[in-house]
Amino acid sequence: MMIQPMRDELTSIGFQELRTPEDVDAVMAEKTGTTFVVVNSVCGCAGGIARPAVAMALRNDRRPDRLVTVFAGQDKEATARAREYFVGQPPSSPSFFLFKDGELVGVLHRSDIEGSTPERVAEKLVALFNQYCESKAN
Repeated sequence: MMIQPMRDELTSIGFQELRTPEDVDAVMAEKTGTTFVVVNSVCGCAGGIARPAVAMALRNDRRPDRLVTVFAGQDKEATARAREYFVGQPPSSPSFFLFKDGELVGVLHRSDIEGSTPERVAEKLVALFNQYCESKAN
């Protein structure tokens, strides 16, 4: 019950929660376009920086095709499976992973988030979106 508002911050802006390993595999099987994976967390930097930064970054006209999230420490099996796709990356939460055509092309770890501001983290995400995502503007 205490975690639900932390989940809702992302689902309310269009993220699909991946709660099982099968959910993760189904999304990651899609190899065309872009997939943005947020590893959510209960920590202060997730609530004060990471989730607000994501909301800011998604105002950009270039956004990922798929927005998905796993919740570290809560949906443990789904998070472990998602981390299998983050080849060569250490476990980190919160963290962000951008895939294009099935390839990992961008990563922001907790160390890139913690001690920063939502605005600075959003700028980093926007730079990734501008580089790898198609325009969604009408």
